[in-house]
Amino acid sequence: MLLLIAVVQDQDVNRLLTALLEKGYRATKLASTGGFLRQGNTTLLIGVQEEQAEEVNSIIKGICRTRKGLVSPMTAVDQTLNTYIPTPVEVEVGGATVFTLKVESFEKF
Repeated sequence: MLLLIAVVQDQDVNRLLTALLEKGYRATKLASTGGFLRQGNTTLLIGVQEEQAEEVNSIIKGICRTRKGLVSPMTAVDQTLNTYIPTPVEVEVGGATVFTLKVESFEKF
């Protein structure tokens, strides 16, 4: 058995969960926050048999695409006054990061 840990942008998570459920896969949804942009994302815990991992990864890859987005990081104008002016910057957002772990034991109570 494998545990897939998928970190997905919030914008994609509902469509991904729907697609996984339609194929009979269940996931545990955990709210989380990204590092670099501090934007919301969701971490999904998905337990699958080894032969199912490829299909689940394909579903994730098909839904969680990267795209361009504008973010407004705060840039300091005057350090002494702590004045900031947001300057929009185009960055790549979206996609998914998936970690695959082998599970030695699985119990359901």
